[in-house]
Amino acid sequence: MSPIPEWEASLHHHPLAVDAEEIKSFFFKQTLDHFNYNPESYTTFPQRYLINFKYWGGANSSAPIFAYLGAEAPIDNFPNSIGFLTDNAASCNALLIYIEHRYYGKSVPFGSREEALKNASTIGYFNSAQALADYAAVLKHIKNTLHAQNSPVIVIGGSYGGMLASWFRLKYPHLAIGALASSAPILYFDNITPQNGYYSVVTRDYREASETCYKTILQSWSEIHRVASQPNGLVTLSKRFNTCHLLKQPDELINFLRLMYGYGAQYNEPPKYPVNVICGGIDGASLGSDILSKIYAGVVALKGNTTCTVNGPTNESETTVGWRWQTCSEMVIPIGIGNDTMFEPNPFNLKRVLENISDSIVAVHTVNGSHCLDLLRANQSDPEWLVKQRKEEMKIIKRWIAQYYADLHALKDNPKFHTK
Repeated sequence: MSPIPEWEASLHHHPLAVDAEEIKSFFFKQTLDHFNYNPESYTTFPQRYLINFKYWGGANSSAPIFAYLGAEAPIDNFPNSIGFLTDNAASCNALLIYIEHRYYGKSVPFGSREEALKNASTIGYFNSAQALADYAAVLKHIKNTLHAQNSPVIVIGGSYGGMLASWFRLKYPHLAIGALASSAPILYFDNITPQNGYYSVVTRDYREASETCYKTILQSWSEIHRVASQPNGLVTLSKRFNTCHLLKQPDELINFLRLMYGYGAQYNEPPKYPVNVICGGIDGASLGSDILSKIYAGVVALKGNTTCTVNGPTNESETTVGWRWQTCSEMVIPIGIGNDTMFEPNPFNLKRVLENISDSIVAVHTVNGSHCLDLLRANQSDPEWLVKQRKEEMKIIKRWIAQYYADLHALKDNPKFHTK
């Protein structure tokens, strides 16, 4: 859900597995403003979507459509990274669609990102309500173009995209019969979820991995401040942590470590398990190492012996720029740090739906899961609980599809609905 710094991309990387020739790219002439009737509202922009026809049973068989709703990133890598769709498309004869979120990738209004993000009059159309209406328009267009009006649609998304998938099912129930919302923090808003919850969960992950690792991290913050307060203390810290540039303040190092620990927990997935890697480095430091040496050993364990760490080149990605706007303007998700954590006072489990709300709104919860892990491609290193989770999700989806077909068949057999 949060933007991932470039060096963290490896935490969530999976090898290419989809033949590029299977993926067809299209553009839809999208309306800029779906809700107002000002002259500029009728402006259009090209919205990109990708389709994989390989597994589809065709419109004549009313074969289903799995639509992945893009989030805060371009869609180029989605066909490979969201392996859950391709893993299960064949068993359902499903058409796979990936729709890009407005203002990301090639789906940018006003001709360029610079123009689109220039001021309030152009960036004001950058919100989730407009994005949901975009997805509705694209799906209607695709179904009409393919003569697939009777094909049921399942919308799928992860994190912010999972929020969009759940909201789409609520807002446009006539277009989607179901939604899979993976790691969707739909309850993480003010006065609903404790703002200190995220880092409490992160702390729990590290403490469960290693008590000594947890204690070392807890003690490290005061040690960083102590060293920084000494003459040439920032120089000392810069050398000890092999920073790319001389530290100007200790917060640069503290923020780097806090994000590293946070994303390690958020994407603590097999087979790497970053939390175990970090704690293995900290606990495995040479005998006699002081606290900061142990912490740096954890950094090296995760990142490897790179040229430098901390405050490296800042090439902000589309995700960083776009998501910054969204979290400041609409997706205001309060994340604080309480006294019950391993961090200085100042992941997403607590703001997800963890219990069934009804027979049709089902929570598939696993104790050891990491962020959006169930949407990734299955592989031999997957633990049994993850295999079971994916099977349970597909069991639910197939039940929705079966019910849709039963209702469709009953409708066709009802003479009241026949036309001459």
